[in-house]
Amino acid sequence: MAEPSAAEQRWLQAARDFARRALPAREGPGGPEPPPLDAVLRCLRSAGGGDLPLGYSFISIADLQHQQCIPCCSHLTWSTNEFKEWTHQGQGVLPMQSALPRAYLILVGYLTDGRQEDKEKLVDGCLYLKDNTGIIPCELLHFELEWLESLFLFPSWSYIPQTDQSAAGYVEILVDPVPVNLPEEVPDSIPVTYPASAEPLLTSRIPCKKRSKLTVAGELARLGPLLCIHQKTFFFLFLKCFTSAVWVPVLVQKPNQMAWHHVLHLGRRYTITGLSVSSLKKSGQRLFVTGVSSCLLPYCAEQVREQPLDSAWQGESTQSSSFGTPEQLSNSLELGVEDERPGSTKESKIISYVGTVTKILNVQAGLFLLDNKVCLCLAYQQFLNSARGLRPGACVELIDVHLLQKPLVSFPFIVLGACLSSTVVLKSFSRLSTPYQPPASSGNLYLQLLFRYNLGMPLYLWLVSLLESFEERFSCFFGRRRLLLSSTHRNSGAAEKFLVPLLQAVVPDREKARDIYNEILAKTHQCPLQKYLTLNPPCQAPSLSAVFRVAEQKIWEGFSPSQLLSPLEAQHMGTQELNRRLSWSYCTLSAGSFQPRLILLGVLRVSSRSSSLQLQDKSSTLPCVISHKDGSPFAHTALIGSLLQVENYQLVVERFLQTDFPSWKQLSNLEHVREKKTSVYVQFYFEDVQVLHAAEGQIQKALRRGNSSSLRKKDDDSLTSELKTPEPKMMKLEDPKPDTHRDENCQKGQSSTRTTSCVSYLFLVTQKEGLMLRNYQLPREEDGEGQDLQRSFQATVLWLGRPRLWSHHTEAGNLPELEESSCDGKEGMTRQEALLLFMGKSLRWFPFLHLDGLYRFIVPHCSDLEVFDKLCFPPVPAKFLSGSSCPLCLLVQDTWHLQHETWISCLSEHQLATRSVLRGMNQRISSIPEVISNSFTGSLVSFSGEIVERTLCASLKNEKPSVTLGLQKQKGNLLASDHSVKLGVSVAPGSPVVVDVYIAATYLQHLWGLLPGAKIFFQNLERKISRFHNVYCTYIATSCVSIVSLPASHLPFPSSPAGEASSPSLVFLSNLQAHLQHLPQARILCHLSCVLTLSLQWVCSLCSSIFKQGRCTRHSPPCPSHTGVRQASARVLVEDGTGEACVLCRNQHVAAMLGLSLVEWEALQNCVQSRGRVSIQHGEATGTGCVEEPEDFVACYLRSLCRSPLICRPILLDFRLDRKPSKILQPAPLQLRNFRCGEMEFVSQVEPRLSLLCLNVEEVEQGALNYLNSERIRRASCHC
Repeated sequence: MAEPSAAEQRWLQAARDFARRALPAREGPGGPEPPPLDAVLRCLRSAGGGDLPLGYSFISIADLQHQQCIPCCSHLTWSTNEFKEWTHQGQGVLPMQSALPRAYLILVGYLTDGRQEDKEKLVDGCLYLKDNTGIIPCELLHFELEWLESLFLFPSWSYIPQTDQSAAGYVEILVDPVPVNLPEEVPDSIPVTYPASAEPLLTSRIPCKKRSKLTVAGELARLGPLLCIHQKTFFFLFLKCFTSAVWVPVLVQKPNQMAWHHVLHLGRRYTITGLSVSSLKKSGQRLFVTGVSSCLLPYCAEQVREQPLDSAWQGESTQSSSFGTPEQLSNSLELGVEDERPGSTKESKIISYVGTVTKILNVQAGLFLLDNKVCLCLAYQQFLNSARGLRPGACVELIDVHLLQKPLVSFPFIVLGACLSSTVVLKSFSRLSTPYQPPASSGNLYLQLLFRYNLGMPLYLWLVSLLESFEERFSCFFGRRRLLLSSTHRNSGAAEKFLVPLLQAVVPDREKARDIYNEILAKTHQCPLQKYLTLNPPCQAPSLSAVFRVAEQKIWEGFSPSQLLSPLEAQHMGTQELNRRLSWSYCTLSAGSFQPRLILLGVLRVSSRSSSLQLQDKSSTLPCVISHKDGSPFAHTALIGSLLQVENYQLVVERFLQTDFPSWKQLSNLEHVREKKTSVYVQFYFEDVQVLHAAEGQIQKALRRGNSSSLRKKDDDSLTSELKTPEPKMMKLEDPKPDTHRDENCQKGQSSTRTTSCVSYLFLVTQKEGLMLRNYQLPREEDGEGQDLQRSFQATVLWLGRPRLWSHHTEAGNLPELEESSCDGKEGMTRQEALLLFMGKSLRWFPFLHLDGLYRFIVPHCSDLEVFDKLCFPPVPAKFLSGSSCPLCLLVQDTWHLQHETWISCLSEHQLATRSVLRGMNQRISSIPEVISNSFTGSLVSFSGEIVERTLCASLKNEKPSVTLGLQKQKGNLLASDHSVKLGVSVAPGSPVVVDVYIAATYLQHLWGLLPGAKIFFQNLERKISRFHNVYCTYIATSCVSIVSLPASHLPFPSSPAGEASSPSLVFLSNLQAHLQHLPQARILCHLSCVLTLSLQWVCSLCSSIFKQGRCTRHSPPCPSHTGVRQASARVLVEDGTGEACVLCRNQHVAAMLGLSLVEWEALQNCVQSRGRVSIQHGEATGTGCVEEPEDFVACYLRSLCRSPLICRPILLDFRLDRKPSKILQPAPLQLRNFRCGEMEFVSQVEPRLSLLCLNVEEVEQGALNYLNSERIRRASCHC
């Protein structure tokens, strides 16, 4: 034999070193034998044609697990071409996936079932590969029992690490291993009993304990999955007679027999020794059970002989006992069918299928995609070897699985469901470099809820979709473990809190728990997959980005600008007014507006950019408005970072249109819509919120950090409480901008759990101003000219007590400052005011700060009690201070934390002294009647009321403060800067007292929830009086608004006049004199005496000049418009027997007053169009400015019409006070007037004529006239 080369010697030395370290030495007669290296080398030479594989190196189990981080494969005997052909075939299934890379490694080890490695470890039925350095799970396509505990050389194998790199993977054995030592021979002859003879023993009345062991031989008809229940692993198999359909069940439950599951193949013949008869405790079903000495042998006719049963086994057996169980099963099955409605369910088909895994849909839920078209569900049977081998590219054979077509409406695939009677066989391993995703060994919420509620396939797929979305959206905030925590850990996780009520609603009276033993052993097959009904999901919980898409899609579907305006109203609008009225509208959606019902989920955040509350998930953020049903403001700072579920809400979609419609006739032509934008937010009551995961207080979190600057680190190590929240939530509090690239791994850091001291200061909010751009200059920046305006807000507060030092964060929850002041009396209370300035990240506290609220600033990691005093500075330079009454300014720092304590109205009995001290510090709150009263003298007012109308109008000429000019350029302002919103605010719906509030569009981007029906609290509005003596209010720099209550869910569509009474009350004209200042909308039954003036004209839609013969008459400069708008106005005189009134009618109401039909009115308007304008005056209307054209036949027709007796008739008139004429109506003395009735003349005292504005005109029939007269007289007599 030739001397080995130097390379071969080095290789052999490395092999000897490997053998000493990794291969265990066996015990021989004379002591430990040397490692079996020679036998291994002999196998290597035999595989390599006599040569050693010098290009390969030995690798131990430990080195494989710790050094190999990516999937790889090794083929000891393959050439390069063979390997390329192998990988090419694998990539044909999934061409986008890369093949397994080749590694030149030699793997040698012992095959074992794991029983001898850890005595306390549960035997799970898996196979393992071990050496002296470690043990690793392995999967084989072919296995023999005699291979256990034998040393093998593995010529072809793949190593697949787990997705989580911190855990070990497993080995796939691609071809049969080469034994290093030959196995022992099997005994020759065995006495056996066949199933046909053994089956009667299962119905015999002789007690089991009297019977001896039995050997049964038969064909494997069915193989159940490995089950692990109550810390015991077992499986069932069924042996069938060779010549008949008789079969017997066998329970295999001993730890040393779990490896049988890898040996058994359907259709093959086996012999099992040492069987005894036993029965299940619950059902009493009898079956054969293996013993410790039982053996599984391949059946060989030459090595067995049939053994007849002796007398001990031949007990009494009757037909009734044999058929009793099937009869009971049949009855129970019939009962189950009766509960179902006829034709409501579908029967699943049982089929066999062979396919390739192309995608892992959800390994925790047991869902795999086969051939890109079929979903395999393994959730109803425990996973095959922890799903090892089920990687994309692997081939599986499914035997007796259920075929379900369209079990869930939204599920795109046909489903193959494997029940406990199904068999899943791995036919070939994947050749692709795809990692191993192991299912959770314990605490799998998918499977726990599946078995707890005994869900069918449709409900389970719906559960999976909800849970997948839930985990995807919120695991980056709290960590997957906390979200999916099950109730077995005492405190349920957020996902379980969300899902359990939904499941209880859809399965309120679910049948008894799943009986797995009956499902496996029953003669007639029954399982949860047998029948199903296609499910329409009862609800959905999409991501917030999807909510945006669905809401926007819903409001734009079938949208037409004509929906926003009444046709009768739009046809009289000019271009500017028409497009302005279209530019801003809204639509509210509830959970029931979506199909299926939409549930909102989100983490409560507050943005320092927009200073608004938000719901956030991984995909997006949704601004929100939160109120209390009792009208108190929302100020729960402790809820920041909590996961909320909201089912009762109003999703508001504000529409912003940029249009250039020439007139109302083109409203159906969408080409004039230049731009469409939306703003979506949600509003709900706090009482309708369910907290799925309560946030740990942000103050407590910050105190556990090493320093206050480490705001972006995470603490995910603490397991002490379900309520504790990972640290990255603090980052979210200050910077809620979603980061779609973050994942859970990037947030795992280290943090300190030590507590440090902090300083706190209690204060009462006495005034709060709105959020806007201000020209603040911070201290030591007085010379900084040209600086940008700072977006900020400010609040005036009253410090209570003194700053306090806390040694532990939990102590900061009491109010010792108030306790001390109550004991010391009034003199013990310090009353020091301060002006708090909020800028930068401290703007996040804007939604939480409210009037009359007691709050506490907490400075973490601080022990300096003078920290607040040191940061105070005067609002103006000291040389300009005239006294000590001006409060000092305090700039709120970004790292400070705000904690809401209580409201001043909620102080306890022993704190009433403090309340009395604070009396008089509150801002004066007025009522709306007080605000519009002539006796009111204040210029700044605060009041609350309900919005009855919202209108977009042109900005008031004197309401364009220069401080807001910079705000107009700010991003997010979707309305033109020259617009204002006019809010009609009343005390209550239908109240006669209404005040108008004007808010410039530049402020609106920070104001949410200003909708008709909402109750609003306005602070520091400027009260003004118009030249017509109307009182109105404007929103200024010191103003602030807060939502007190939300609109009712049944509000009319926003295009209707929201807030108007449906049927105004019937009144007398004489009764209106006492209500001149607060005249409501009302109704009178009156007689139309005459038409005083009438004007019909066509005006240019662009410049409002007279429009004549199809063109504008303006010449300097010429107007390019070719669109005219018709307008009409008339003043009529009405009386109701108690007084007279002059009524102004406009547009369509003029036609109603004249009694013209629609056809007559259109013909008249067409005649006026060629003339441009026609006006007449009659009776007492001289001097009103109307110019008649006596020669015009249209004017003559109108004059005749107005003098016609047909005009003078009873009408029902809806009106409100016309407050625009120059002579303002004031109470005046009674006047004497002459009245003539036929030849009789009467003299009576009457009130001065009122000026009314017509809102609606109705004709009155004789019967209705009599009824209304009697009703009016009855009401009048009741008031007398």
